Parts: sequence; C-alpha cells; structure tokens
Amino acid sequence: MDAVIKTFPAVPDYLDKPKTNRPSEAEVMKAVETLLRWTGDDIHREGLRDTPKRVVKAFREMFDGYDKCPAEELGRTFEEVAGYDDIVLVKDIPFHSHCEHHMVPIIGKAHVAYLPDGKVVGLSKIARVVDIFAHRLQTQEAMTAQIAGVIQDVINPRGVAVMIEAEHMCMAMRGIRKPGATTLTSTFTGAFKDRPEEQLRFVGMIRGTRD
Repeated sequence: MDAVIKTFPAVPDYLDKPKTNRPSEAEVMKAVETLLRWTGDDIHREGLRDTPKRVVKAFREMFDGYDKCPAEELGRTFEEVAGYDDIVLVKDIPFHSHCEHHMVPIIGKAHVAYLPDGKVVGLSKIARVVDIFAHRLQTQEAMTAQIAGVIQDVINPRGVAVMIEAEHMCMAMRGIRKPGATTLTSTFTGAFKDRPEEQLRFVGMIRGTRD
C-alpha cells in the first residue's frame, strides 16, 4: 500500500518579514545621483549636494516595513475581556505608502475591525500592522487583504473587516492627473463575510451612523 503524503499550505508571505537583498548605501547614493542627473539638474549645486545621503535616510524610514514582522506585533493577546464579544474597531488610522508601479506616495486612512473570540489584541498593535504593510511598496488592494489576513490568521477572531480610503499620487500627479480622487477597498473574513448585517454595522460605525 502506498504511503499517504500529506501536503500543507505554504505560510503566507504576509506572516513573516520579506527576504531582502539590499545593495550598499554607496550603491544607493550612486543610483540617486543618476536619477538626479536624469531630471536634468546639476548634482553638484549646493541644494543637491547632500540629496543622495538624505534619500538613503528617508528610504530607510519610509520602507522599514521590510524589516518588521506583522505577525509578531499581534503575538500578545489579552483574555480578560469580561465576556466582551462585539466589534472592536480602530478607525481613521492614517498611513502613507508608495505605489509599487511608480514609487510615488499613497496617502490615506485605514479602518480595521474584528469580532473577538475570547481574546483581544492591544489597539496600538493594529495601527502598527497597518504601518508595517504601508511601509512597503504596495497596491491598495493587496495591502487591504494583507492586513485582514494576518489578523485573521494570528489572533483567529470570528471575523475581520478592513476598509482603506486613499489618494494615489500616481493618479493625481501624472497620467490622468485627477487630484482629490479617492480609492476605497474593503476585505471581510469570517462573520463579516458571511453576514451582510455585520458589514453594514462596520460601515455604519465608520460613517457615524446607527442603522
């Protein structure tokens, strides 16, 4: 009789830190110099003399999400919740990210909710998870799904709801050039996905309605 070989799904990428292969700071500064020359400016003038160094420092800060693990942020939970099992919503979490297609900013806010199943997570941890994913090259659709996915997989609530509202500078500053246009994305898991009334409650809490 042939042995039965069990296969297990791969751990989703969003649960761990991405594997990176960074060049040296000297290489990055040289690349920035090339881009500055490409704009047509003089890289030797006073205002641009230290720009490559500043860009390296700024990129290290804006893309520090590659050095952090979102699952670790959610690792500590609390079970003393006095039986609370209704929606926990953290709304209007401001974030800035960068479009993976043009590397220009995405600026917006995230609304994240979950239905506890006997335990809760620190509210600041949810905001940290948003920042970790935002501080990587992104699409808004992927970021929405990643936030919901890691919360669902790590703390295993009865459901997760995520909505993101953002303005994309790749749409405002170039191409069609429509500043002020906002993109909305949402993802639902568990009870939020299965029960439309929970989705309506989630949206109502975001918008400040009681219906």
